Amino acid sequence: MMHRVLFALFLFTFSQVSAQIGGRAANSMILDTDIGPDYDDVGAMAVMHALADKGEIKPLAVISSNQNELVIPTIEILNTYFGRPDLPTGAPKGKAANFGAFQKWPEMLAAKYPHKIAKTSDAPDAVETYRKILAKQPDQSVTIVTVGFLTNLADLLDSKPDNNSQLSGASLVKKKVKQLVSMAGWFPQGREYNVLVDSVASAKVFAEWPTEIIFSGFEIGNEIRTGLRVIANESLVSPVKEVYAMAIPLGKNDAGGRMSWDQTAVLVGVRGVQPYFGLKRGKIILEGGNNKWQDDPMGPHAYLTPNMPVPQLTALIEGLMMWEGKK
Repeated sequence: MMHRVLFALFLFTFSQVSAQIGGRAANSMILDTDIGPDYDDVGAMAVMHALADKGEIKPLAVISSNQNELVIPTIEILNTYFGRPDLPTGAPKGKAANFGAFQKWPEMLAAKYPHKIAKTSDAPDAVETYRKILAKQPDQSVTIVTVGFLTNLADLLDSKPDNNSQLSGASLVKKKVKQLVSMAGWFPQGREYNVLVDSVASAKVFAEWPTEIIFSGFEIGNEIRTGLRVIANESLVSPVKEVYAMAIPLGKNDAGGRMSWDQTAVLVGVRGVQPYFGLKRGKIILEGGNNKWQDDPMGPHAYLTPNMPVPQLTALIEGLMMWEGKK
């Protein structure tokens, strides 16, 4: 009897320790995406779900920063394919960007795959979703990965106490969020789309966000071209493959594969910076839609620098993009 008790205690202790190794199994993530203007977001969602199936992250929500009516149906279709149809979502209800995809792949997905939410405007409020989820999480446990506009995060910082939490938005973020990983900016200086589209929100978030921000800049994902091996995988039947197969031939710069800006942010949000990248610490400075950088070893921000060879990183990301959904 004593041996069985000790063995059971050992198993419990081992499972608890295993769950804490590297902090990975205990980590959770909210993905904030503008999915639609570009299709690397589709690849990023595949990476997130693949790593979740591997037990490396717990997805809490996929939220839209884009008001285009096909964004939430697209998110739901991908979540459903990967076996998480009930993953919470939300969309901005105030002033926000509204962009579709010129290749019309969201229209293709929405016509082919069933989805419960007919259009983005039917989704819950993004800030309400954030507040409801964050209030229930352990302190400093949530990684937010944003691969679109900073609209929702600026609105979250400005949010007031409500039935979900008596904390202000900024205080709720400070209490519950471990880090923000943002695909934004061009380093050490430049003009990047996600920052530019809602530059007011970007400036607010970068100045007031109460946790560390890690930036995956334009220059990082621009060198990592993915999708060709996904398309060439004859055994794969996946909406991710369908999107890339439809969109890559229509892009004049995509013959070698699509740039992988958003996948890098998700990868770092789950697995951390090393061995994939290095870090340059300091502070981002915005001037309109342009960003500059101020080096500071104690700064609140950091941007990724190259480390792992691009072909190796490309193969890793493409492998995760070919993860198959649950049958």
